Amino acid sequence: MIPRYARQEMVDIWEPEQKFRIWFEIEAHAMDAQAELGVVPKEAAKAVWERGNFEVARIDTIEAETRHDVIAFLTNLSEYVGPEARFVHQGMTSSDVLDTCLSVQLMRASDILLADVDRVLAALKKRAFEHKRSLTIGRSHGIHAEPTTFGIKLAGHYAEFARNRERLLAARAEIATCAISGPVGTFASIDPRVEEHVAKAMGLEPETVSTQVIPRDRHAMFFAVLGVIASGIERFSVEVRHLQRTEVLEAEEFFHQGQKGSSAMPHKRNPVLSENLTGLARIVRAAVTPAMENVALWHERDISHSSVERMIAPDSTVTLDFALNRMAGMVEKLLIYPDRMLANLNRLGGLAYSQHVLLALTQAGVSREDAYRIVQSNAMQVWEKGGDFLTLLKADPAVADRVPEATLDAAFDPERQMAHVDTIFTRVFGEA
Repeated sequence: MIPRYARQEMVDIWEPEQKFRIWFEIEAHAMDAQAELGVVPKEAAKAVWERGNFEVARIDTIEAETRHDVIAFLTNLSEYVGPEARFVHQGMTSSDVLDTCLSVQLMRASDILLADVDRVLAALKKRAFEHKRSLTIGRSHGIHAEPTTFGIKLAGHYAEFARNRERLLAARAEIATCAISGPVGTFASIDPRVEEHVAKAMGLEPETVSTQVIPRDRHAMFFAVLGVIASGIERFSVEVRHLQRTEVLEAEEFFHQGQKGSSAMPHKRNPVLSENLTGLARIVRAAVTPAMENVALWHERDISHSSVERMIAPDSTVTLDFALNRMAGMVEKLLIYPDRMLANLNRLGGLAYSQHVLLALTQAGVSREDAYRIVQSNAMQVWEKGGDFLTLLKADPAVADRVPEATLDAAFDPERQMAHVDTIFTRVFGEA
């Protein structure tokens, strides 16, 4: 995490102060449950809530000697609680605290990310309806294909992020589990009802089977979903980067008053936000493979996953939070040029309507192979020498003798390309 690409709300989740606060709550709630079960005195549980505290610097000092972060925390906690602290952590193991805390942190991070996705969705929806019928050229392989609308383009990205939202909700539910099961997860030294109490208090569900750690397939799925969302950000960013190219210039990032594009060339307006988002997406996806590799631990536990998660959990959530907000802002202020879109659409003299001529010929009784040859022959003349495709077709007896002029004219009507825009929008956004 570096401040340049971090928002404080998400950073706060991963700060030591917040982590130790969650640790304290886990231990204190466990004490409450133990007291209700008669395992520890109720006065001891009360003392933890009333006098319990910690100091990050003191924990660091103790850990420098003990080489164990949970023991350092418990030692510092006992300095505040007093003699009753001997009942803290009764029957528990370190992973009970660490894994349950991580679940809480990832759950809270998910809530922020869900709000971020909602902002992206709102921006995409607004701009999609704004340009619902803004005709533009669709491209495949980077080459002009057939007309579409810019609204349909944006609706596609909206649909993707709507799916991403559902994925993130599912990932949040899967990661929100609690393990207070003691060494190797057998509950031999702690009652399962303690886990149930802590889970409810922390907004989690009891882990089905914990092997001393929460199974890492849950975490692997969580980080995989973050990677998919990052890929959606990159897909949109790559589109903007192409559309902002000088030769295309159908849309571009908002350019602020006083903004500079180049230290050497004052005329430059570069797609720096979308390029930045492409890079940030790589960072988020970089967490996926280590998360997958964390699934396979030795027997009931080892700590090969620990160092990985201490890095990828804050880095990927903080980075994705920043990226989603940057994308939302970019969509909200994106400069869109419908006139340039029409100019680009018409650059190839009407070749974008070639399929409609092909279909008209087949409807007139020409075999598909012959129809394709006739249309392609005329299209290649326009491709190589320029000119107007419709004029050329009307002058070709192979076309004009079979297809009425009115039918040819209709084939080049851009309105027919938008005949089902409403159908697509209803599928994406629902009924108006």
